[in-house]
Order: sequence, then structure tokens, then C-alpha cells
Amino acid sequence: MRELILGGARSGKSRLAEKRATVYEALGLEVVYIATAEAWDEEMAERLSHHRHRRPAHWVTVEEPVRLARVLQTHAAHDRCLIVDCITLWLSALVFKGLAVGQMESGQPIDCELFARERQALLDVLSGLPGEIILVSNEIGSGVVPENRLARRFADEQGRLNQDLAARCERVTLSVAGIPLSLRG
Repeated sequence: MRELILGGARSGKSRLAEKRATVYEALGLEVVYIATAEAWDEEMAERLSHHRHRRPAHWVTVEEPVRLARVLQTHAAHDRCLIVDCITLWLSALVFKGLAVGQMESGQPIDCELFARERQALLDVLSGLPGEIILVSNEIGSGVVPENRLARRFADEQGRLNQDLAARCERVTLSVAGIPLSLRG
């Protein structure tokens, strides 16, 4: 089963994903935590450390900011639960490492090989993966419309990606103030 857990900043979405994974673990599945974030500064390093210390030490952690589809294919198995935390940071890495940021700022359609290839690879592989897959993503379209073009384009891309992922997931959950709201499944 594939589940997409959406929510705003500090909405409890990562904690919910970890809670779901402990249920799968109790059923005999190994948990693999796929971390997409990179520590660009001290504040981000602190956030990552907080997440790392909160989850069980025996969970396997794989750090991959870009090649997510490949990592999912490598680690997915019938006896595993994979958590991907988080899709938003992965998307950000695709945009900035692929230099799509210049196209986003200019308002051009995004024509960046890395962005297009990795986004499509994730969508293509997701439905066929064995085991339990939990994707964590930010729902950033519910807030104030950003004042700059780059932020608006990123919110658009995030919203499109969330829609495409939700269409491929049997369960979709929105986390608000730590309370899960079932949208599907």
C-alpha cells in the first residue's frame, strides 16, 4: 500500500508517518527511512538531528536528496515499510540542483532534464513497488499566496506533484495540529 501524508509545517506529518511505520514493524516489516533533506545551514542541521534522534536507532536510514525513484526501487520489498521524508525537500533539491530555479523565476515552463527525469521516474515507479510506502509532503497551497514569482512557481509545482502522488496512493491523509484526517483509504 502507498500512503501520502500531507500537512503544513509542524503539523505532525512526520510523526504520523513514523507511528504508522511502527505498526508495520509490529507486523514484522523492516522499516527503511529515506531522508531527502540536506543540512544547508546550522538550523537545518538541528532539524535533521531532531528527526534522527526521534526515530528508532534500529531503523535503516538512507539519505538521498535527488535520485528518489532509484532508492525506492532498491529498497522496496514485500517485507519492508519505506518512509520518504520529505517530498517537498526532494522537489526543492531537483529545482535547485537542476537549475530549474532560473526558469521558475522567469515564468518559463520548466525545461530541466534533472527535474523532469526524476519527477517522472518517481511517478512511474511508485505504483509497482512492493511493500508499504509512506510519503510525507508539505501542503503549501493552503496558505497565503507567496509574494515572489519563484515561491509561487514552487508552490504550483508542489501542488501538481502532490496531486500526481495522491492519484497513485491508496491512502491519503492530511495531518493538522497532529490530528490525522483521512482523505482516501
